[in-house]
Amino acid sequence: MTSLKGFLDDGLKALGPLYPADEARNILMTLCESKLGVARHAYLTDPDFPVDESTGVFDDLERLSRGEPIQYVLGYAEFRGRRFKVTPDVLIPRPETELLCEEAIRISGRSDYSGKGEAGVRVLDLCTGSGCVAWTMALDVKGAETYGIDISPGALDVARGQDFQEEINASSARRPVFLEYDIFSEKIPFDPGSFDLILSNPPYILESQKKDMRPNVLDFEPPLALFVPDGDPLVFYRAVARWSKRLLSPEGTGIVEINEDLGPETSAVFLEAGFSEAVIIKDYFGKNRFVIYS
Repeated sequence: MTSLKGFLDDGLKALGPLYPADEARNILMTLCESKLGVARHAYLTDPDFPVDESTGVFDDLERLSRGEPIQYVLGYAEFRGRRFKVTPDVLIPRPETELLCEEAIRISGRSDYSGKGEAGVRVLDLCTGSGCVAWTMALDVKGAETYGIDISPGALDVARGQDFQEEINASSARRPVFLEYDIFSEKIPFDPGSFDLILSNPPYILESQKKDMRPNVLDFEPPLALFVPDGDPLVFYRAVARWSKRLLSPEGTGIVEINEDLGPETSAVFLEAGFSEAVIIKDYFGKNRFVIYS
């Protein structure tokens, strides 16, 4: 058995080669808070708190020292105030994608949507992954009818397995429907004009950008959800545009998360597909992050 301070000191040494000191400390405090039930500042107020091997934190530290993300070690990630299950079958939800949800929720409040009554806004999330976008829309937009599409059976298992039943019961929200489908298929399994909102955070990182990425992403998160070939980096956006052209209602709107280096090129995909407007939206850091089209 060791003390909390001793565990953190050992942990900082183990994670030092992988992360800046502040980030390593934050990872370790998150681990201790989750697994030991101690406050994040406990290493200052209770440095002698005993850390026993039975808690599993030493095994967790070993996994972290190999570069495995803390979210996979704990089995969950925080997203817009909710705890989503994550496994290596799904991309870890990022704060940037919270902005996509915020914009979609804002659009859902438009007057031409609010008149739908009990029917609710119909939302389609393409490349749904963990389901964090689909679930957020289902839980935060009253009456929303939400569908999530993904090609990965493992990802869909995670999305369907998210446990928000208590919140559903309290709010009468509709559970999202998750379907296994290839967005590159010529067949589209919905009627024309079925959706008011189409959202997507598709793969958009160039293969050539791998060299700039950390091992904790490259070695653990699913490549299927991350990378596109340098020779055809907009392949997913053309598929999203095709689905959107068929499925969006006349007043409908689409939002896609994008590669910051390909903003104009991505907006052009939607204009060329026949949409009258495709606007680039920046994130908190002033980087091109989304295209909103209609």
